[in-house]
Order: sequence, then structure tokens, then C-alpha cells
Amino acid sequence: MGTTNSRILIRSIVARTAADRCGFWLGNLQEESLTGLHSYFGTSTLEELHQVVGSDFRWLSPQYLSSTYRHPHGRGLFDLWKHKHHLGEAGPFSAIDDVDTVHAYKWPRLEDLDFSEGYAKLSQAGEYYRASGFWMPFFRDVMDLFGMDSLLTRMYTNPDVVHAAFEHVCGFYRDANERFFNLAGAEMDAVFFGNDFGTQRDLLLSPRQFDEFVLPWIKTFTDQAHAHGYGVILHSGGSIARIMGRLIDAGIDCLHPLQTRASNMDAQTLARTVKGRIAFMGGIDTQHLLVQGTVDDVKREVRRLKFLLGPHLIISPSHEALLPNVPPRNVAAMAEAALE
Repeated sequence: MGTTNSRILIRSIVARTAADRCGFWLGNLQEESLTGLHSYFGTSTLEELHQVVGSDFRWLSPQYLSSTYRHPHGRGLFDLWKHKHHLGEAGPFSAIDDVDTVHAYKWPRLEDLDFSEGYAKLSQAGEYYRASGFWMPFFRDVMDLFGMDSLLTRMYTNPDVVHAAFEHVCGFYRDANERFFNLAGAEMDAVFFGNDFGTQRDLLLSPRQFDEFVLPWIKTFTDQAHAHGYGVILHSGGSIARIMGRLIDAGIDCLHPLQTRASNMDAQTLARTVKGRIAFMGGIDTQHLLVQGTVDDVKREVRRLKFLLGPHLIISPSHEALLPNVPPRNVAAMAEAALE
């Protein structure tokens, strides 16, 4: 079902130029979901599954390849990946109140990066749109370092310490991406990076905090990508309606995943408020529709989104990872309606 024009098509959608149809991306599947999907579609590999359902888009970040960052003593980036904890738990910076201690932390080193595998995956991607670069969950990384309560409190009580942590985390991502972009060249089409800034109802932090601590780094990453000729796709779950204008002004080309049940993130509202100023990827509800809906329900919703937000729309689930509770028949219905 895939087409040889997928790469050109998605480039047009993200750049908001002429596109003869909406795009489709199956999403980044949970490993637990693959067994049922392979059985239903008669596939055996993830790439084969993407081809059978007609995905136009490939996400090929080097960040989560085990070969990309190899510290001589086995540390992960920010030493958090191997020891993830719940957002409410205190992190290693929870009691830190001076900038010098932040600077003295054992931050990741550029010399421990190896992009050989990441580049090989890009160069072998075929005629599909290649979104790559580091995923850069910098807001979550800093939140893990402090703990959610500590981070949000210190944004008011000790902003210098918070700024120092962002500078180290984001500075590493900026410099790592620069190395990767110089290697990748025209093999990639867009930078795809993600942080969840919203809950189901509203932002996790105030617009004022967002403007001070987060937005400047989004602008830095966006300007860097554009300087290399890449589009920019930003992932944020939850309700981010109050900062949509800021993201557009910062140069974001496409927004993912459109968590449709979050406040003011439904297709009708987005079509009324920002359509034409940004492209969209996502929008097919994974909380209820894909889990509980019928095949006809799914197709009807896909068509409605295409009518409201197309043609600069990539149909995809409203969460980047389909879980095993989504029936394969509804995945097929989503793909079929997306490619009509």
C-alpha cells in the first residue's frame, strides 16, 4: 500500500505546500503490540508491517540505539535512562541549591557518541520520509534530575539552578545533533523531538515558566534544524492550546500527536484556531476510539479529520505508541481510510 512518492508527499505536508492527499504513519509501536499485528497482517518485521499498511513516514532517531552513546563506565545519558523513576519521586538534584554543584555533575560527553548505526538506518530507509535527530526529551530529563515538585518549585525559588541544568541537558542535545546533522546531510528530512507539556486539561507549567525555561530551547533546536534544511516536528501530548501561537512563532512546522480528548486539542478547534499556520500529525484517538470503536467508527473519524485538517495532515494515532489493547481490525481501518 506504500507509494514511491511518500517522501515527497510528507515533505509537502510538513512544509504546507501543495499535497494531493493526507499522509499516514502507523506510529511507534509497543513491542507487545507487534505479535497480534503481525498475525493479522501476515508480516514478520516492523518495516514490513509499515509497508503493508502504507506508512509514509519513518522515525529513525539515533538516540535510543544502544550503540549511539557508549560511556566507558556504562553511564547512560544524564545517567537516567537505566534508572527511570516516577515523576513524583525526588531526583539527584532535588536538594541542590547552588549552580556549581550542577556544573560539577557528570554530564554526558560528546566524545562517547557513535552514529554509525543511526546513519546506516537512515541511508537504508528507502523512499519514505525520514524523521530523525535526537528525540531530546529535555523537559522530562530535567524533571527527572530534580523530581517534578522540586523542578516546578525551583523555577520560582532558584531559577539559576534550573537554568544551569537546562543549559547542560539542552547544550548536549544541541551539540550532539549538530554532529549527527553534519553526518546525515540529505539522508534525513526532519527533526522529530518530544516533550509532554500538557495534562488532559491544561499545561504542566505556566506560560510564563514555559517562556523562560522551555521556549528558548525549542527555538534553538528549531533554528538549528532549519539551518540544515530540515523540517521540525514537535511532539507534545496533552492540552497545549495556550502555547500554540508561541510554538508556531518559534518555527515549529508540524505538531504531533494531537491528543484529541485533551482540552481544546480536538480537530474542530485546531482547524478554527491554527489551521494553515502549522501542519498536523496524529489525531486518531487511542484512549477510546481505536480501543472500543467499530471499524466504521474509525473510518468515519479518519475522514472527518481529513476534511477538517487536510491536506496538511498525517493521519496517525493520538499517542505515538499503539498499545496491545487496540484491535488490529481498527488499525487496518485507520490505514485504509487514511489512504483513500
